[in-house]
Parts: sequence; structure tokens; C-alpha cells
Amino acid sequence: MNRLRNRLILIFLAATLVPFGVTVWVAASLLERSLSLSSTRELDEVSKSLQQAGRELYQQARQDLRKQASGARPPAERYSESSRKQWPPAVVEFWSAGEPERFLLSGTGGDRLDLLLRRGQEVWRFSSELGGVSMDRLTEQYRAARELVETGQARDWRKGFTYTYVVLAAAVWLVSLGLLILWAHRVSRPIQQLTDGLSRLAAGDLTARLPPGGGDEIGQAMRGFNATALELEQSRDRLVYLTQLASWQSLARKMAHELKNSLTPIRLTMEEMLARRAFLEQGAQIVVEEVEGLERRVRAFSEFAAEPPVRPAAIEMNTLLEERIGFLKTAHPEVAYTLQRGANMPQAWVDEDLIRGVLTNLLENAAEAAGSSGRILAISYLLDGKVAVEVHDSGPGLSPQARQSLFQPTISFKKQGMGLGLSISRKSALLAGGDIVLVEGRLGGAGFRLVVPAVSDANQAHPDRR
Repeated sequence: MNRLRNRLILIFLAATLVPFGVTVWVAASLLERSLSLSSTRELDEVSKSLQQAGRELYQQARQDLRKQASGARPPAERYSESSRKQWPPAVVEFWSAGEPERFLLSGTGGDRLDLLLRRGQEVWRFSSELGGVSMDRLTEQYRAARELVETGQARDWRKGFTYTYVVLAAAVWLVSLGLLILWAHRVSRPIQQLTDGLSRLAAGDLTARLPPGGGDEIGQAMRGFNATALELEQSRDRLVYLTQLASWQSLARKMAHELKNSLTPIRLTMEEMLARRAFLEQGAQIVVEEVEGLERRVRAFSEFAAEPPVRPAAIEMNTLLEERIGFLKTAHPEVAYTLQRGANMPQAWVDEDLIRGVLTNLLENAAEAAGSSGRILAISYLLDGKVAVEVHDSGPGLSPQARQSLFQPTISFKKQGMGLGLSISRKSALLAGGDIVLVEGRLGGAGFRLVVPAVSDANQAHPDRR
């Protein structure tokens, strides 16, 4: 149950219902007072007075035009029978009707009154201004006033305004409530997700992750949770791997000891036989070669089982990477190497011998995978405050089976490999405070990333090393 969201909703209800009721009461009171001041009767009287004034103005203008027509004042225009084709439509209509006279409204919006008179075979037009009064506009205003009066008489505006206001206020309140529920859900959901993630993490599920949060405190807490869970998961994986290495190392020590005890007298005996019996030279040579191969494997197991002391120091990773690439170019001249150096990189805090061996193994494996005319890409950069080096090759890549057991000892996918190179390299990286992970290849083949601590991180974790 989302208690935080429910609390926010209850707070909103308590904070808005009381103001809502007071607002409705005050608005209804003010509306009652304002509507009581107005009356449709007054509007009816005003509209009738407007009609009466318009009629009087119109009658007065007609009388003035008749006086002009009966006096000696000449007409404004004359329309003779000979120019009938050029007559305006109003004049043509008047002539065709046979009326002796006709009054017409003209001008802009009917602000002028015209008088048309029949004089023999001519039509005379007299005009008079209405004092800037637009009869069309006056008529429209009168019509609108009468419609308001009729509508007001047919409806109860007071009750209608009250109902409308209540409905609008309720709609605004409901919309506000919906927005608050949405906002409360958005606020409480990240907190609930963070709580669920912490519960999963406390139950031992180190794969628990939260979606990326926003820029507020809750978002920062979610990102901090993801970083902590990731670090815990990586630490657990490293601990499990080191525990497995300890078991394999114990087995390797026993195997190396037993093989060495048996191989030493065999080799001495065969060398003595080779010196005394010439006819046994060929067979003895074969036995010696096989014994040397077994000794080589014994040394590899011994190296895997050994625990050399770790002596970290500040080194330039780019310099060490260039030195290893230059060393391997002579052994694999058919491979094209490309180095992308990271700019402004801090020094790495590692054991130089361990990391040199790791880089040699990664670059050597990449050269063997790339083959003739292959390519190798080495990249150094800064990753989350640590020094990272990636090695990519253009080889065929890794199968799903190889990806699952890539760092396990005694598992090799090369013809002459013993399956210890990557295990020893990852062990060395872990002893140096870093790790080796498989990444997506940029050249179509395999890709490995070596991450080791930088000098600043190492000094913060171990101030006595400064």
C-alpha cells in the first residue's frame, strides 16, 4: 500500500474542500447582489426609447428632404431617360415601380437618407446626412436589446449563473484532484521503487537495479543505489572467482609436485641412456621432448599456483602499453597495431610486473586470433576515475561456449594452449586491485577491458601509500 501517496491526497482534500465551500458561498452572495441590481424591465424601457429616438430622427430627416425638394435647392443628382443604362439599381427599381417618390438609406451603415422624385422623364435625388447616426447599427442594437429582453424573460438567469458557477468550480476542483493524484503517484513511485530495491538487496539479490531517476534527491538516491548494487555484485563475483582460484591453486600445487617428482628421474635416466646407447637415440629423443613438454606444463601450473608479492607503484599506462606493443610487433610483423592514447590520464597504481604480464597475454592472444594480415586496436582511457585499457582484434570472435568458461583454468580453445593464460591474467588484475572483463569487439572479433585503480583512487583508499 502506497501510504505516502494516500497522505498527500488526504492533505489536498482537507486543504481544498473548505476553501472551495467558502468560495462558492461568497461567489453566490456576490452574484445575487449583482443580479438584483439589474432588471430586464429597465433594458426593455431603454430599447423602446432607442426605437422611439430612431423613428423621430428618421421622420425629421424625411421632412427636411421634402422641404429641400419643394424649395429652390437643386437636387444632388439627376438621372435622365437617355442614360438609363448607367442608372444605379435603386434608381432603376424606383422608376420601374412607378412611385412618385421613395426614401432610401445610403452611405456607410445607413448614415444618410436619400429622396428619389419623378420629374417628367428624369429622376431627381436629394440627400441629407443623419448627423453621424448609423441607422443600420441602431437597428442592430435595438434588435440585440430586444433579444436579450425576450431571453431574460424566458429564463431564470440568477439560477442559471449559480448552477454554471458551481459546475465550473467543481470541474476545476476535480481536475486539480486528478493532477494531484498523478503528481503524488509520480512522487511516491520512485520512493516505493527505492524501498523495493533495498528489500531485494537486503535479501541477497545483488542484481537488483532501479530505473534512472530525475535530477532531484530521490533520483540521486536511485543512482547511488544502482552504483552500490553494481559494486557489491562485482565484489561478490571477484570473491567467488578468487575462492575458485584458491581451490585450483591447491590442486595445481599437488599436481606440479607429483609430476615433478616423477619427471626428474625419468629425464635423468633417459639422458644417460642417450649417452650410452646410440641405437636408442631416436626413441630417447622423443621421450626427452615429451618430458620437456610435461615440465613446461608443470612450470605453468607452478606459476599459476604461486602467490608473488604485490608491489604497487605509480606507472604511466600509455608508456607501458606502447612498450608491450613495440615488443610484440617483432614477433608478429604481419599484424597491424593501432593505439589510441587517452588524453590527460592519471598514473595507474599497480604492480608493473603483474600488469606487464597481463598486457602481454592480452596482446599475444589478440595477435594469434587476428592471424596473418589481421588488425589489433588498443585503447587507453579514463573510466569512472580508473585507468582502463581495451584490446580488440579482427579475429573470428568467441563462441557462446568460450564466453561462459573463458577465465576458468584448464579450459583452452587454442591448439597449443593450456587454458591458464587468461586465468593468470585475471588473477594478476585482481591482485592489482582491478579486473578483466569481456566487451563487445570493435573490429569484429573479441574485445577485453582491463581496469586498474588510478593513483588518486589508490591514495584515497590507502593514505599511507602516498
